[in-house]
Amino acid sequence: MTAVDNTPVGAGSAGPDRGTSSAAHRAAPSRRRRPPTALLGVAGLAGLLVLVQVLPSTPLVSARYLPPATEILAALVELLGDGAFWSALGDTLTGWAIGLAIAVSAGIALGVLIGSVPALRAVTASTIEFLRPIPSVALIPLAVLLYGTGLESTLLLVVYAAFWQVLVQVLYGVQDVDPVADETARSYGLGRWARIRHVIWPTSLPYVMTGVRLAAAVALVLAITAELVIGAPGLGNRIAVAQTSGAVDLMYALVVVTGLLGVGINLIARAVERRALSWHQSMRGEVIV
Repeated sequence: MTAVDNTPVGAGSAGPDRGTSSAAHRAAPSRRRRPPTALLGVAGLAGLLVLVQVLPSTPLVSARYLPPATEILAALVELLGDGAFWSALGDTLTGWAIGLAIAVSAGIALGVLIGSVPALRAVTASTIEFLRPIPSVALIPLAVLLYGTGLESTLLLVVYAAFWQVLVQVLYGVQDVDPVADETARSYGLGRWARIRHVIWPTSLPYVMTGVRLAAAVALVLAITAELVIGAPGLGNRIAVAQTSGAVDLMYALVVVTGLLGVGINLIARAVERRALSWHQSMRGEVIV
């Protein structure tokens, strides 16, 4: 005899649906969206402000050396209405921009030239490895002897520090060129400049942009260091003056300005890098927040 299924059609179909629905409901928390990175960054900044506000009221730090965040922010607002502050900011940006432009131009030109000629690369390899690790701050006495406390001293330190960031990256980029592609270009009769434009430059561009981004940050650090130590006009000089005059809240406000300036420069450099490398596979999967 054949067994007869007495289970109602509605009941049989409802069982699996309830099971599937419960499983999906249990799995839902694992797919919960994470907070945006920008929101997490804002939360971290808010936590830092709270910490700076609370620390001066504890025995750990004296308010004489670390004013509360409210006083620092008040001094920062006062700075915005000070013409001397904007003049100092302009001096810092001038030294940074000119030095970075010189370093990037020289680094790209020499990097492509040295990397494209194997004999030249072999001759200069030891010299590059000797000069590159020398800290730029070690050149401060030389800069003062040559140029005093003028803009030229700042440019010497900025160019020296930023130049190596670009040069080394360009050399790596030229080395990364596919030999088959280069030989194919030669077989089609492309000259040296044509091969640089159509083969070497597209391959090296991601390395170049990385070097420029690193050089931009290093150039800002050295520009402010030169102003702080040498006394060249700029934000670093204003920080030194505020520190010696006992205006601690003003000193911290200027430090905050330099930090914001660094963040802005980094964001601009990354935006330029994304735009210049929009065709490159490394940027296709990048999430912009």
